[in-house]
Amino acid sequence: TLPRAARLFTSVRSIQYGAAPVVSRMAQSLSRRSYASGSLPEYELVEMPALSPTMEQGNIIEWLKAEGDEISAGDAVAEIETDKAKLSFESQEDGYLAKILLPAGTEGVNVGVPIFVMVADADDVAAFKDFTVDGAAAPAPAAAPAEAPAESAPAASTPTPAPAAAATNAGGRVFASPLAKKTAAENNVDLSGIQGSGPNNRIVAADVNSAKGAAAAPVQAVASTPKPAAAPAAPRPAPIFAAGDSMFEDIPNSNIRKTIARRLTESKQSIPHYYLSTECRIDTLMAMRQKLNAEEVAQGEYKLSVNDFLIKASAASMSKVPEVNSAWMEDFVRQYHNVDVSVAVSTDTGLITPIVKNAHAKGLSHISNEVKELAGRAKAGGLRPEEFQGGTFTISNLGMFGVSQFTAIINPPQSCILSVGTTMQKVLPAREGTVAMKNKKDALAEAGFTDKQIDSIFNISPAVEVSNVMTVTLGCDHRVVDGAVGAQWLKVFKQNIENPARLIL
Repeated sequence: TLPRAARLFTSVRSIQYGAAPVVSRMAQSLSRRSYASGSLPEYELVEMPALSPTMEQGNIIEWLKAEGDEISAGDAVAEIETDKAKLSFESQEDGYLAKILLPAGTEGVNVGVPIFVMVADADDVAAFKDFTVDGAAAPAPAAAPAEAPAESAPAASTPTPAPAAAATNAGGRVFASPLAKKTAAENNVDLSGIQGSGPNNRIVAADVNSAKGAAAAPVQAVASTPKPAAAPAAPRPAPIFAAGDSMFEDIPNSNIRKTIARRLTESKQSIPHYYLSTECRIDTLMAMRQKLNAEEVAQGEYKLSVNDFLIKASAASMSKVPEVNSAWMEDFVRQYHNVDVSVAVSTDTGLITPIVKNAHAKGLSHISNEVKELAGRAKAGGLRPEEFQGGTFTISNLGMFGVSQFTAIINPPQSCILSVGTTMQKVLPAREGTVAMKNKKDALAEAGFTDKQIDSIFNISPAVEVSNVMTVTLGCDHRVVDGAVGAQWLKVFKQNIENPARLIL
């Protein structure tokens, strides 16, 4: 059991991690510190939690509780953007939110930095109205410059040199978050005169909003004074134009997008990828899918997709070629006994891979319903970390976009990823036992040809048929999966897809 301090906050819906090191890190990052002094009642500083194993910083998207609100166990307190997703974290104890130390919109908050104050009694909340703590930016100090210009309007035109130095280096470069730069450009705010409150004095969006409010007071004072000339306006940022007067927009990268970029770059640079492709005839699969979906028992219970068969066929193929269900661990190769299939899903914030766990032990209807539920919550940003972190094998399907074939990038530490293209109709040699094969043999026999002659004719001019064909490509990490091993797995997968009755064995 985690200590009381570590139980204070966990991520959305009481996330439980299976690995002991992850729980240990959660215990450290979700700790609280209790204080008491002569002027203040006893209080607790709640720090930015580590909501994923790789999280080092987080962005505060929204506060779901306001100062003075009562917090009950299970209440969501704030929305945090991690390096993986946007998550809420919930209280595991009761209390009152006395002071928000970092406002909504604050970016790049290091794990362990205090973000709000919690007290046990409602009567203690008022004592923290002007509370600040080292390492946390409170809204009150940021708004202080607004009072001085109200008394003397000309003071607004003379920027204070000290704040500018805090966010500017010797070369004149202003250190500000992308959101802060965008907000400043939209509101004509000069970043060089703003004191940054983020990590290493970095200017964040909240600082720009405070400066924008401070700039409004002197403008009103000048307008109300009958003078021939108004105070000079703050310098406008240069318009954003590209060559040839074509406009463009700089879109800030979210933590999720940065993580995707970093992980895929590392994967492509450090993993020796190779690719194997094959064509699968899926006529039998499509007929089986249509029949199962048409059955009365299926109504309202499930609706199978081709992707459901792909997941099941991939998991079933692991039992024949378990080497593919492995991960590179530098000093050893870890071969998994369970098959957890990650399914790539495109969302507004980027690519995410919800996991169908123990897919080898689940039926098609179970897989179908689980994938739909996970994909829906993935697009809504409601996945828990354990539902998209991990996995032993990944499937990426772009067939619905008409892509015939592609090669996906391996999702480390996994060793393989299956890229699935669209279904196309092709004219191919007829298979033994098909209608096309039977019709041609019957026609030749009626014409008086012997069986030996018919076989000779088929060697020269085989019967043909139109088949639905899907191209799949297996991307492999050559450190773990040799070419022959990858080829064996792809052969078994092709057999499972072309004869889906094998999946029930």
